[in-house]
Amino acid sequence: MLSKYNCKPQLTKTLTTCLKRVLSSTDQNSDAVQPPNEAKVVVCGGGIMGASVAYHLGQLGWGPQTVLIEQGRVGGGTTWHSSGLIGVFKPSHSQVTLTKSSVALYKELESKGLTTGWKQCGSLNLARTRDRLVTFRRMKAQSAAWKIDCEILTPDQCKDKCPLLNVDDLYGGIWIPGDGVGDPYETCMSLVGEAKKMGVQVIENCSLKKVIQDNGKVASVETTLGLIKCDFFVNCAGFWARGIGQMSEPYVKVPLHAVEHYFLHTKPIPGLDPMTPVVRDQDGHIYFRENNGRLLAGGFEPVAKPAFEDGKIPVSPKDRQLPEDWDHFHVLLEQLLHRVPTLGSAILDKLCNGPEAFSPDCKWIVGEAPEISNYLVAAGMKTVGISAAGGVGKATAELIINGETDFDMYELEVSRFLGLHNNRKFLRDRVKEVPGLHYGMNYPFYEFQTGRNLRMSPVYPKLREAGAVFGQVMGYERPTWFDPELVGEQETFDYSAPYRIAYTNTFGKPPWFDYVAKEYAACREGVGISDYSSFTKVDFWSKGNEVVDALQFICSNDVDVPIGSIIHTGMQNRRGGYENDCSLARLSQNHYMMIAPTIQQTRCKVWLQKHLPPTVTISDVTSMFTALCIIGPFTRTLLSELTDTDLNPKNFPFFTFKMLDIGLANGIRAMNLTHTGELGYVLYIPNEFALHVYTSLIDAGKKYGITHAGHYATRALRVEKFYAFWGQDLDTTTTPLECGRVWRVKFDKKVDFIGRDALLKQRDEGVKRMYIQLLLEDHDMETDLWPWGGEPFYRNGKQVGMCTTTGYGFTFKKQVCLGFVEDIDEKGERQKVTNDFINNGHFEVDVGGIRYHAKANIHSPILPTKYPDMERDVYRATRDKSEEHKDTANQIVKAI
Repeated sequence: MLSKYNCKPQLTKTLTTCLKRVLSSTDQNSDAVQPPNEAKVVVCGGGIMGASVAYHLGQLGWGPQTVLIEQGRVGGGTTWHSSGLIGVFKPSHSQVTLTKSSVALYKELESKGLTTGWKQCGSLNLARTRDRLVTFRRMKAQSAAWKIDCEILTPDQCKDKCPLLNVDDLYGGIWIPGDGVGDPYETCMSLVGEAKKMGVQVIENCSLKKVIQDNGKVASVETTLGLIKCDFFVNCAGFWARGIGQMSEPYVKVPLHAVEHYFLHTKPIPGLDPMTPVVRDQDGHIYFRENNGRLLAGGFEPVAKPAFEDGKIPVSPKDRQLPEDWDHFHVLLEQLLHRVPTLGSAILDKLCNGPEAFSPDCKWIVGEAPEISNYLVAAGMKTVGISAAGGVGKATAELIINGETDFDMYELEVSRFLGLHNNRKFLRDRVKEVPGLHYGMNYPFYEFQTGRNLRMSPVYPKLREAGAVFGQVMGYERPTWFDPELVGEQETFDYSAPYRIAYTNTFGKPPWFDYVAKEYAACREGVGISDYSSFTKVDFWSKGNEVVDALQFICSNDVDVPIGSIIHTGMQNRRGGYENDCSLARLSQNHYMMIAPTIQQTRCKVWLQKHLPPTVTISDVTSMFTALCIIGPFTRTLLSELTDTDLNPKNFPFFTFKMLDIGLANGIRAMNLTHTGELGYVLYIPNEFALHVYTSLIDAGKKYGITHAGHYATRALRVEKFYAFWGQDLDTTTTPLECGRVWRVKFDKKVDFIGRDALLKQRDEGVKRMYIQLLLEDHDMETDLWPWGGEPFYRNGKQVGMCTTTGYGFTFKKQVCLGFVEDIDEKGERQKVTNDFINNGHFEVDVGGIRYHAKANIHSPILPTKYPDMERDVYRATRDKSEEHKDTANQIVKAI
């Protein structure tokens, strides 16, 4: 129709889109289509995310069995006002992979003549500071492993890419030619149109009232247009997702909160190049792009403004539109005028204030809800839903139909949260900080400033008095290091004081290095004491042997060990990957205690509940016990002074458990291990006894030079010992054979445990990637950039892997990098990785564009100790009245 007006193609496209939007917004009173009585899947939310899930379900053959319900009109949520930026560089490889899948989908739709607004104009990220340029150099190094084309530019080259820019204050930039923009509304409508062709029923003006579960599984949904029986429910409701989560019993936690997000639109600018790249000036918190002859600009201010703090988000786009706040936008406008001087002479059209939802950790929220089986979530895409939609929609559809997906999404799963993260007041405070992280400097070990001091062990005040500087994990305050200058402060604590929160703020030698070095030395040569209370702790038991049989099926190691034994074991999935990595202590015949990583508190319980029979009782005891770890060669001597139990290795050997009395307290679960590779014990103390036991250890330990050790010191011990971490090195795709833990897999136990077939196949065929330790040979810790994770590994000049965990080896006096390597041939096919491949190769690690020679280890190294016989001598001194032994002990104590 528009062709008769002889419009230019771009204008025709724009007018068509506008007409679609007008028609969709004015057709609110059309007769509602009745939903079916029954379906396999109900998708809630007609934005780009819901449309993508429905489209991919249709592609996998479930179109006729899928219903998409939308409370208003399709595309009427945040999809309407999104900026449409599509950048492939993301904080993690899993997010990069999902975004690449999105781009591939939009290109495919465009090739079929379907509109998505995709335009590969490239993106230009600018650096105002040296540290930002370091970040770009690290990204450039990572790009080899992530297969992203990019280039570091000088300020003049940035100006060439985008003549609009003022580059006088820049250090440089990074150019990513594969980035682009899309139109979320057009993409949404194209996906919905294709989904309908594949049989998906789309019901508009249909609001959800309740998700009904039966025996812990989705059974049906109640809507304003009737009941729909279904097997699966997908919550794609954008910033309504948290409220939708509360429409079930039990509630499903979807921790999201809306903030105001601003889009500045200009009138058409003559001569504006339609292929102007997306420009991100992250140090100025701003971005801009070309949009149909205009500029569209926005940003992520350092302190965001929460929206709809009462949790009630209007359905109508008109009612949902927030008033302009030029005072709040002023900080971004100043930066935009500085970066694009010509913007000052442009005619402004409007300032849009559209709410966007953010999660409390600035990551997407996906996966199956822990509260109800077959209830999936895909929300919290923080203004870049179009980047996520294609990949997340595909992964969600695969999870529904196949029960698994090729995408590794553990870091994004909704099960990473606890109930506290869904607290509305917590979200309101946290969300002020979160959007600023989107463009913030990605320094190592970032710590949130908001929502602090939620979970604290009973010894927290004592740790503060001892000078603790805290990090937070799963809401738990955990000492990272101890600052001697803070020892003994008697002030009324300001619990949000910034100097009490850990910081690094550099890519080189960190400010906490010297403190951690002393703590590390105490753990290796004397006695260190560390708070392990944040670890996940779960008890399970049964009347009969049901718990033993169930754990034999879930665990790859043999759990049928003598009472009092402790084992390390993985819990593998069907493909042999790690769903959990934990320690199991057998407390009695049919009673076990599991110790797992802190971040697994929700996730591992979900896995257990899925596979444990009803006859096995499971109890999360994380908050019932304070865990104190004493580390070092004098720990047995120290603990012997406080308990009547014989701690001789014959009576209490390594990797065993005993119930101890310590001081005046009883009922303490003591484990003869440290999780760091050093001698020592972890004491799980009932909370009411925690202060007494802590004080007893500190008082008795003074003569041994007892020293508080934070998380960074224990982390350094583990990295140097070549210990893998779940969530950093180990994930749902990593198998025990790939990380040197085949000895923890008991193939000969008479149980066909989960993942056994996959592991047997891998054992027969050989591993195609291997976990190694690299020690940097020519790195200067004082002046060179440090590796912090994500650095690519090179073998004989060829990129073969990537670093997952790093740390400084205080005994090696070298940087230590842990990670996986692969052997990919000229055809791009993965080959078996052997020890010879490691031993006969010349390895390098690329740290910010500089490659350092590295020595490769495939086995845990044997670290020298300063006093190899000290533990023996001090122990003798406490049991033997010989003056000779006492003198020896006193000399060692003085020496440290």
